[in-house]
Amino acid sequence: MTTSNYKKVFRQLKNKPIKLKKYIKHNAPKKRSCGSSQHPCQRCGRNGAHIGKYGINVCRQCFREIATKIGFKKYS
Repeated sequence: MTTSNYKKVFRQLKNKPIKLKKYIKHNAPKKRSCGSSQHPCQRCGRNGAHIGKYGINVCRQCFREIATKIGFKKYS
């Protein structure tokens, strides 16, 4: 379940605080200590395909857009 889906139910459970507390306890996304979800892209916020080498911290799509500005050269 994504974070956005998890928060949509809050409107329905607003008047039922006990059920809301139980819902949050069992359906909140887990806190991650490692992995790709820990390092979102600094430019667009994507979680997958993260390039962290050299302290770049962007996804591969953003890297393709800014690679020449940073100083990387494309070899064919």
